Amino acid sequence: MCGAPDGRGRPVRVTVNRVLLALTGLALLVLGGSVLAVGLGAPAPSWWIHDGRHDVLLDQAERTRWRDDAWWWPTVIAVLAVLLILALWWLTAVLRRRRLAEVLVDTGDGAGAQLRGGALQSVVRAEASALDGVSRAHVRLKGRPNAPSARIRLVLEPHAAPATTLDELTTGTLTHAKDSARLDALPAVIRMSSARHKAERVS
Repeated sequence: MCGAPDGRGRPVRVTVNRVLLALTGLALLVLGGSVLAVGLGAPAPSWWIHDGRHDVLLDQAERTRWRDDAWWWPTVIAVLAVLLILALWWLTAVLRRRRLAEVLVDTGDGAGAQLRGGALQSVVRAEASALDGVSRAHVRLKGRPNAPSARIRLVLEPHAAPATTLDELTTGTLTHAKDSARLDALPAVIRMSSARHKAERVS
């Protein structure tokens, strides 16, 4: 899917993500450094929640304060579970964004266009899967919008000739993708493995 280039959305998400990571890292660094310093004998700062190095995180009074309130510990556990789920969702979102979201296409008029990375991946995967001797193909685009690269994994049938398949993939599939997106180059890391078939019982 093509569209007019809009460079605002992705940089804003990247900036927000980096700011959140920086603030989280700074908070953890200050908290962890304070715990370490107090534990080694440094005087506790005025804002510290405990009095000194021999103070415990939760004393007996704090641990038993809400014992008679049935809602307290379930609420604490639920809040911690929600925070854990949000952290895992954030991590998953960050890892997913490592894949190339769009490819910048030079239309020749100076304006350019954006091609969805998933669309180009699907085209390359479909054409690679159609090669003779290829059982399955997995394609992932990485890099920058104006300089993408591909990681391709092919699962070959027993009769496939790896050298021939590699030649057809590089001179055919990847060249078609490069030319259709008007890229100067489309470097690729290609891995091949053999398909495993279950042995059939012959009676």
